[in-house]
Amino acid sequence: MTEYVLRFIAGGLIVSVFAILGDMLRPKSFGGLLGAAPSVALATLSIAVVQHGAQYAAAESWTMMYGAAALACYSIAVCHLLMRFRFAALPATIVAFVVWLAVAFALLAGFGGAA
Repeated sequence: MTEYVLRFIAGGLIVSVFAILGDMLRPKSFGGLLGAAPSVALATLSIAVVQHGAQYAAAESWTMMYGAAALACYSIAVCHLLMRFRFAALPATIVAFVVWLAVAFALLAGFGGAA
């Protein structure tokens, strides 16, 4: 139970700090990048360091980077499917989800031992 309270407090504080930074940045669309994912990742990593140590948090940070790279590939795939091939939104996101899974698991399989 205390872990959930700690996650709530740490996550809330970090999200609030990133939200303030996002409001200060121009253009507002750039500030939105700081909204959720970086703050949640930092909260998760800080809790991982406290509970499991730096080695565990380092391994977890690598998997976060793999997920981010896979998300970038997913986003590029969705854009191409929507704009170039004129897919509807739902089929484009379903097809691109397969791309995300393939990239994420390929990175984990290829570099997972390094973490």
